[in-house]
Amino acid sequence: LKKFPLHPEFKADEIAHWMLPREDVVFAFVRENAQGEVSDVCSFYSLPSSILGHEKHTLLKAAYSYWNVATTVPLHELMYDALIFARSYDFDVFNALNVMENDDFLKELKF
Repeated sequence: LKKFPLHPEFKADEIAHWMLPREDVVFAFVRENAQGEVSDVCSFYSLPSSILGHEKHTLLKAAYSYWNVATTVPLHELMYDALIFARSYDFDVFNALNVMENDDFLKELKF
């Protein structure tokens, strides 16, 4: 994050609060290097919406890209894995804003 002029600086307890998985709220996965150290992080949060007036479908499960750091793989590969991860949790859509470096994967993954 330090490569951006404006960025947050987190303490350990703040990282735990904002980035660690919470059931049905925050989803995250990490990649580890050969030494067992975390090298890449990808996360998204859940924001479901009610579907009104439909007989069969009552809920839209939407995932929103959250914290993503790719150091050992290209960002689009990390985000491709995030799409698969989200699908494995039955999310219907995956949303991402075109901020920071997100443009790098938005076009590649056809957002």
